[in-house]
Amino acid sequence: MVKQYRIPMGRLATIYLFTYNSVQAGGWTVALIKLLTNVSSTKSIDGTYDAAGQLICLLQLFSVMEVFHGAIGIVPTKVLPVLMQWGGRTHFVAAIVCQIPEVQKLPTVFMTFAAWSLSEVIRYPQYALNAVGHCPGWLTWLRYSAFVVLYPIGAIFGEVLTMYHALPYIKKKHLYGNLFDKLPFSYYSFVMALLACYPFLWMMLYMYMFKQRKSKLGRRGERKHHSGPKRRVD
Repeated sequence: MVKQYRIPMGRLATIYLFTYNSVQAGGWTVALIKLLTNVSSTKSIDGTYDAAGQLICLLQLFSVMEVFHGAIGIVPTKVLPVLMQWGGRTHFVAAIVCQIPEVQKLPTVFMTFAAWSLSEVIRYPQYALNAVGHCPGWLTWLRYSAFVVLYPIGAIFGEVLTMYHALPYIKKKHLYGNLFDKLPFSYYSFVMALLACYPFLWMMLYMYMFKQRKSKLGRRGERKHHSGPKRRVD
């Protein structure tokens, strides 16, 4: 009888996390290259969505896996902040930008996609290398520092302003009317309410990221002076 060998669950999770994050890193790198190539070749940002919009939408939808990663415990992260960020980004790109051609050429869409892409080409390689225990310190520092600038650009100057400019088209097209007709409010009213809440929700996530930064970089600083605790997979 041939003896069967099973890969330990911890090692299997490590292989999966490295693969998932590497795929996402590759996808966002391609998206960033497409954005920059379009600007370089056309000297314009009008073709932002045509250049990388569909790819970014696909990558963002695929990132729902990160909600499940936290839910089943293969990464030590809180589920609610991840779900909030995934839901906000996915609604923005899939429900608004992909469905309203008139907003796809807005400068704010370029700002959002560029901020997302720059953020993710840092975040996913850091996650992938951290999963296998070989992440350089400078990349960890960059992962927990770049958001300070990129997150406000993408969320406030990008997402919020794009949704604001989308409101007339949402109202004119009666967007998602068949889904909201049975509800006491329209999709237009939903987006208006969302815009009113967005600054508060954004600030909650922004402060959470600063707490993460203090935790990760502070713990890293302690390890320079002591033999630190066991490595955790982020």
